[in-house]
Amino acid sequence: MPVSKPTVDAVLLDIDGTLVDSNYVHVDAWSRAFREAGGSVPSWRVHRCIGMDGSKLLETLVGSSNSALAHEAKTLHGEYYAAASADLEVLPGARELLADLNSRGITVVLATSAPESELSTLRDLLDVEDSVAVVTSGEDADVAKPEPDIVAVALERGGVEASKAVMVGDSVWDIESAGRAGVRAIGVRSGGISRGELLDAGAVAVFDDPADLLAHIEDSPFYSDEKASA
Repeated sequence: MPVSKPTVDAVLLDIDGTLVDSNYVHVDAWSRAFREAGGSVPSWRVHRCIGMDGSKLLETLVGSSNSALAHEAKTLHGEYYAAASADLEVLPGARELLADLNSRGITVVLATSAPESELSTLRDLLDVEDSVAVVTSGEDADVAKPEPDIVAVALERGGVEASKAVMVGDSVWDIESAGRAGVRAIGVRSGGISRGELLDAGAVAVFDDPADLLAHIEDSPFYSDEKASA
């Protein structure tokens, strides 16, 4: 049971790589898609762009989001990702973390820029609807992370000021997006990005995964306005 009062009113959570172990499924789907479309891209480069706005990802990896190669790769990625949905797994502690936050009176917001088709799969897998108050998707902002738009939408829908919210994400793009919106961010390493990189991007604390964050919840930025580095 909670023993002290949190200092935040809402927690905004990314899903891919933060609550669901999906980043490497995306890497494989994109790598196969680029190869099939005739523009092979090394998997390590794909991984570095996971969590980025789709158009920015394509611009970074193949030079344009409007080329025939980009359009074909985007379509193929969607097909390959959907076919691999059985490989997706909820990260340790994810469901428990959301339920715990909800029990503490904190508004839980799933602040993702995933397209509706992917979001539906992720929500079904997570099965946390009773703990979640607000959900965003890629359709809610013209540009996604690292731009702050999706975070701003999440704040508005959650009815919370930036100063009273914390973002949880696994990529530097999550951290940068939150920072641009004036929201403190917690990083998790479950997406495959190092603690140092997440801190350099502006994270006020970094944990291994949702289970690690839950285990230290009352020592986390949810309960402190001070910068931490767990």
